[in-house]
Amino acid sequence: MARLCSLTMTLTVLLSCSRPTLGKKKLYIGALFPMSGGWPGGQACLPAAQMALDLVNKRADILPEYQLELIHYDSMCDPGEATKLLYDLLYTEPIKVVLMPGCSSVSTLVAEAARMWNLIVLSYGSSSPALSNRQRFPTFFRTHPSATLHNPTRVQLFQKWKWTKIATIQQTTEVFTSTLDDLEERVKEAGIEISVRQSFLTDPAVAVKNLKRQDARIIVGLFYETEARKVFCEVYKEKLYGKKYVWFLIGWYADNWFKIKDPSINCTVEQMSEAVEGHVTTEIVMLNPETVRGASNLTSQEFLAQLMSKLGGKNPEETGGFQEAPLAYDAVWALALALNKTVGPLKAKGHRLEDFNYNNRDITAEIYRAMNTSSFEGVSGHVVFDAQGSRMAWTLIEQLQGGSYKKIGYYDSTKGNLSWYGNDKWIGKRHSSFSAPLFPSISLSMCLCLCYRYIQNSQPYLNNMTAVGCMMALAAVFPLGIDGLHVHRRQFPVVCQFRLWLLGLGFSLAYGSMFTKIWWVHTVFTKKDEKKDKRKHLEPWKLYATVGVLLGIDILSLMIWQIVDPLHITVEKFTREAPKGDLDVLIQPLLEHCSSEKMNTWLGVVYGYKGLLLLLGIFLAYETKSISTEKINDHRAVGMAIYNVAVSSLCCILPLAWKLVHDFQMRRLVTRGEWQSDAQETMKTGSSTNNNDEEKSRQLERENKELQKIIQEVSQALSLFPPLPNELSECFVCLFSKIRLKHVRFLYLTQFQYF
Repeated sequence: MARLCSLTMTLTVLLSCSRPTLGKKKLYIGALFPMSGGWPGGQACLPAAQMALDLVNKRADILPEYQLELIHYDSMCDPGEATKLLYDLLYTEPIKVVLMPGCSSVSTLVAEAARMWNLIVLSYGSSSPALSNRQRFPTFFRTHPSATLHNPTRVQLFQKWKWTKIATIQQTTEVFTSTLDDLEERVKEAGIEISVRQSFLTDPAVAVKNLKRQDARIIVGLFYETEARKVFCEVYKEKLYGKKYVWFLIGWYADNWFKIKDPSINCTVEQMSEAVEGHVTTEIVMLNPETVRGASNLTSQEFLAQLMSKLGGKNPEETGGFQEAPLAYDAVWALALALNKTVGPLKAKGHRLEDFNYNNRDITAEIYRAMNTSSFEGVSGHVVFDAQGSRMAWTLIEQLQGGSYKKIGYYDSTKGNLSWYGNDKWIGKRHSSFSAPLFPSISLSMCLCLCYRYIQNSQPYLNNMTAVGCMMALAAVFPLGIDGLHVHRRQFPVVCQFRLWLLGLGFSLAYGSMFTKIWWVHTVFTKKDEKKDKRKHLEPWKLYATVGVLLGIDILSLMIWQIVDPLHITVEKFTREAPKGDLDVLIQPLLEHCSSEKMNTWLGVVYGYKGLLLLLGIFLAYETKSISTEKINDHRAVGMAIYNVAVSSLCCILPLAWKLVHDFQMRRLVTRGEWQSDAQETMKTGSSTNNNDEEKSRQLERENKELQKIIQEVSQALSLFPPLPNELSECFVCLFSKIRLKHVRFLYLTQFQYF
């Protein structure tokens, strides 16, 4: 009795478990998975589709009354073979509700014929732009985006890297021909020229040689994986790779496609690896980078783990279609969700899914509406179709670096956003230069700061002003060190003004305080005896007022300068230079200046005013050298500081004065027409000295020699002065060397180049 009860319970459990399956009505999907051929995508896409079917059939909330079954064949990615298989699918029982082809060439055939049988076609691996024609393929959908989605990304990269000419090489199939036609339209709109366009059917040798012959550098390659190995074997033979060339390929090849042994080529793995190094790929984002659970309740990583188990330990890099497997998985889910969405509307119209036949347009129309409004999270990302039935997605940009692909960015074609991994900046250095008066002023201010230790024990507020002036001048080092690499060009005029104001006001405070002291001593102690006693009383406010007047003159002049003729950035370009090594690039040396339209005029005003102060300060210091007073007991040290400042300023101003005179002479020569006469003489003799770059180089060399002579003369003049403290001597040595480097910067400009 107990045994009978146990047997009855077991039978009851089995019946309860099998009842849902036995009671479900079957819906059949006809699929073509290419297990071989140009794209053997079925090797991974078929297991992924079967995984999705298993989960769908187990779900109680999706098609609870139906069971989906897959009837599939190997199309070998061949339209001829697919024609025979399509005939078998259509004319062999049972009736298929949906067709699922893979390759673009096969999908074109299937989708064009399916309209005659009122069949929805859902592809997981077709990228041909031609399939986006709704009039030709009215019932076609695909979870694989159109190949034209790569083209906006490519054009963005061409524009970003300022390439104006490209070349193309394609395999002569419809998917690549239509993709290239779309690319040609896009680059034409962007002002980019396709200078070389090559194609091949099976053997790319001649096409690659033509690329080499026509000096192609930026090359877009459109071909299947098997042909890619043939192309790059020829590329290696023709040496069409390296730093001179940039190849753009499709990103849906296997990661180690160039390492796979192929009897159709005679290149080694090492040779192939050398030829493909550095190429850029654009690839549709086929695996959701975020950890989210979508319609299947699986994350993308969980899906990959299950797929690896399904493949039975096969190497993913050697399994065709491994990258597209998420698209096949989501294609089944898109179909299941769409069919599930039609159950209610069909029932309301008195139809059922199992009533579908090749003549029932109502059921097809309902399935079409459900597919057209699909929107769900899949393992490949968000699944949604555009008006042409194509999947909308992001594009991933990768580069082969060291034998493996590295992600370098993403492109969102819907928003036109190009985002990068890491820091996307040109490699190299950028040098910021500044106009002549700023550099001498900073050197002068450094010397003023060294002199400050000599000023002690009298009128501490004036000493504090001197210290503040020195700090302001030294603070100008920071804006002087800022260039276009750190500040956008629109904000650069602000940096220029900071430089000018800090140096100008710093000089007025530092030197003005010392000048005020020496002026007061001279005013009081060089008067006649009867007036001297009346003026020995020191009134501090007069000293501060004097400094204020000097400071006010500076503020007024700088404000007028800033309003009337503000400083702005000027970029000076020089002759392009070829770097060492076979890099096939030219370096464009640039130099950034802060300047204004009437720069020399303003410099003349500023230097004239400050030069008069320096001369007057020297005179006052000389006149008061023998005076002794307790009111300002550091006036002798102040006098020495004024001497040092004057000598430093003289060393800085002489090269500038020479430059102003030289510029005036150049303008005079142009006005008088002497250059024109020289040019005419040159044309008569047939000489090539009219080259502007060569003439400029010779002119700069002459300037360099003249500056060296000036420095030698100033050095000899300095030897006539009494010995200076070690700190000041070092300051002058540093100052002379910097002045020389400043004015001959053109000869050493390659030290500050940037690419």
